[in-house]
Amino acid sequence: IRSTFLDYFQGNGHRVVESSPLVPKDDPTLLFTNAGMVQFKDFFLGLKKPPYKRAVSAQRCVRAGGKHNDLDNVGFTARHHTFFEMLGNFSFGDYFKEEAILYSWELLTEVLGIPKSKLWITVLEGDDESANLWLNKIGLEKERLIYCGESDNFWMMGETGPCGPCSEIFYDHGPSVPGGPPGSATADGDRFVEIWNLVFMQYEKSSTGQMSRIPAPCVDTGMGLERVSAVLQGVTNNYDIDLFAKLISGCAKIFPESDVSNNSLKVIADHIRSCSFLIADGVLPSNEGRGYVLRRIIRRALRHGHKLGNKELFFYQLVELLVREMGGAYSVLSEKSDLLAVTLKSEEERFLETLDHGMKILLEHIKKSKNKNIAGEVAFQLYDTYGFPVDLTAD
Repeated sequence: IRSTFLDYFQGNGHRVVESSPLVPKDDPTLLFTNAGMVQFKDFFLGLKKPPYKRAVSAQRCVRAGGKHNDLDNVGFTARHHTFFEMLGNFSFGDYFKEEAILYSWELLTEVLGIPKSKLWITVLEGDDESANLWLNKIGLEKERLIYCGESDNFWMMGETGPCGPCSEIFYDHGPSVPGGPPGSATADGDRFVEIWNLVFMQYEKSSTGQMSRIPAPCVDTGMGLERVSAVLQGVTNNYDIDLFAKLISGCAKIFPESDVSNNSLKVIADHIRSCSFLIADGVLPSNEGRGYVLRRIIRRALRHGHKLGNKELFFYQLVELLVREMGGAYSVLSEKSDLLAVTLKSEEERFLETLDHGMKILLEHIKKSKNKNIAGEVAFQLYDTYGFPVDLTAD
């Protein structure tokens, strides 16, 4: 799927650009690279002249801190991850809405073979240009085109700067899965899944809130690889796709008492991906900034291993399995596999004793608690005496 996407856009005049690292270069505003457009930000802002007018990439992303933080949902929903891959095509003042819409439809329906009747589209209320393209150029039935408000279908890079309407493409998993179409009261269900977002940057917002048209409108799109893989592999949960299946079955061998549907296994499988890629991109566990987020993800995985009854070192063993699964697409994993294993093993050794002591004390207090509250003094004692982090106590 990854290579099909890149090949399709390369065949349509796009430069294939390698995934940038998870630590954004010269951008203190972002904790991690959380979207495909991050490495092209200066082109969109007009700060640099792009060496090409069209680009395509498969970008590794992490959302585990700052504005985009999916950490607490991981393993318990069908589609949240700390690490995921975003496939995207970009135009810097070259093509605009019509070509972006035509490319997306052709790729989904003709190249990937997704039935047209399964796809629903949202556009911003008032964006008749996009709506007309979907209805008249594509031939979409009116009942599968939905108008949504700015909170869903208007994209902004920040409080100021380039912005514009977006059009989202949803896949309908069918009536056997609960949930309603986008914009409905039951839209949060899993039946209709957003697989691709087409952002049309055509305005610039000033600090006074003034919107002005930009001279060279741009296109920025993002399609979740895990989500489209679920569609093409006929499953409704991202954790059932091939990229996760082998990681989860590998975890299950370490915890023989567990069932492969256990949420803790999903958490561990997700977290080995984000932790390994972060370390490969130069982040090391520490008590501040990016290093603290990494440490927090590692410790969360270890707690779920502990929950499954594990008292031995296990997390670092999954590096080899991950390299086998994803090293072909991301050579940085293969090149740094020794560093990944050593770093994770060292962090695990350091934390295992803390976890054992802390969990015993915490569980005693939970048992004694009448109103499901833990006193602040207990949380402080766990941290101060046993090095058991407050966010882990909360978790």
